[in-house]
Amino acid sequence: MTGWQILFWVSLGLIAYCYIGYAFLLALLTRFVKRSVTCEEPVADEWPFVSLIIAAYKEESVILQRVQNALMMDYPADRFEVIIGCDGAEDNTGELVRMVEDSRIVLMQFPQRRGKPSVLNDCVAAAKGEIYAFSDANTFWDRDALKKIVTHFENENVGGVCGQLLLTDPETGENVDGLYWKYENFLKRCEGQLGALLGVNGAIYAIRHNQWKPIPANSIVDDFLIGMRVHFTGKKLVFDETAVANEESAPTMEAEFHRRARIGAGGFQSLCLLWPLLSPQYGIVALAFWSHKVLRWICPLLMMLALLANIILVSYPVYAGLLCAQAGFYLLAVAGQYVPGAGLGSRLVRLTSMFLSMNLALAVGFWRWLMNTQSGAWKRTRRSEEGAEVRVASSIREAESISTP
Repeated sequence: MTGWQILFWVSLGLIAYCYIGYAFLLALLTRFVKRSVTCEEPVADEWPFVSLIIAAYKEESVILQRVQNALMMDYPADRFEVIIGCDGAEDNTGELVRMVEDSRIVLMQFPQRRGKPSVLNDCVAAAKGEIYAFSDANTFWDRDALKKIVTHFENENVGGVCGQLLLTDPETGENVDGLYWKYENFLKRCEGQLGALLGVNGAIYAIRHNQWKPIPANSIVDDFLIGMRVHFTGKKLVFDETAVANEESAPTMEAEFHRRARIGAGGFQSLCLLWPLLSPQYGIVALAFWSHKVLRWICPLLMMLALLANIILVSYPVYAGLLCAQAGFYLLAVAGQYVPGAGLGSRLVRLTSMFLSMNLALAVGFWRWLMNTQSGAWKRTRRSEEGAEVRVASSIREAESISTP
């Protein structure tokens, strides 16, 4: 076997392993691991004090709905606070929060925009909680989500807990989780059962106060970094799919592409800080990190190498057929974004389009990280801008209805 043949099959094999083989390996491993026993809820007067921290940038159209959602949580009213960190005074987000007359609401208005990591660092420094919970301004938790998350901390070996994020259609409000999102939640469920959950979802997670370490101001994916640091301490990172949050899906493929490119840049940046977790001494965590993250991040390179090697080997009949198959896959992926319908066939075709788009975004993210052009300051998607004036007016009216407990 020539060097080009080895390169082709190794590249193709690694791609197949990280997206297909790894899922089967997890399914097999979880059959030999018992699910963690659910902790009992603390008695009424023993619930730990929780600081729910929400970093917001230009969120005047949704911030009061988010505040009201937080205040309505099924959690002892005297056992939690909601800290809203406003990154810059570029709209009325802070002014709207200030209108809410509730002792549980703590507004931290920062005059200059510095980025989410700096906001989180300052908000945590002011937090009083034994547990720090984190969420986004455009995310809405189920009423029982906080209780379900906090219950896990009855186990002293648990350092962090991640809930499940469900995506909803901005027009209908219906769940729109696709095949890929369900696949990702399957991986989370298995990794959580094995004690190898990789990071957390920034929309809904919590850590113990002693697990917190300030994050670099230029951090791109703060939630991934914060969650993965739990593994350094030897504590467990738990996934609870019954603790649910809802968030509108990205309105366009372009918005989703930019989000994934940002995550890609953040992944490579985080790798520079988290690389010790790739050591075999971290066991199943290292295996998951290599398989689920590192291989996926370099998948665009593997795809290019497989295509290059295939082109060079085209004189062999077998490889000529494989090149036609590759070309057909890419053509299908390009056409997939125009395929309508909700049937399984249409969804599978669109999945190829998503796969290609995701890997292009990762390649763009790698370039941004390499050139140091990806800022730690995040940009809002347009989902919160559609009809903003109407929602802001509605928010002002709603402020009057949010009262002190």
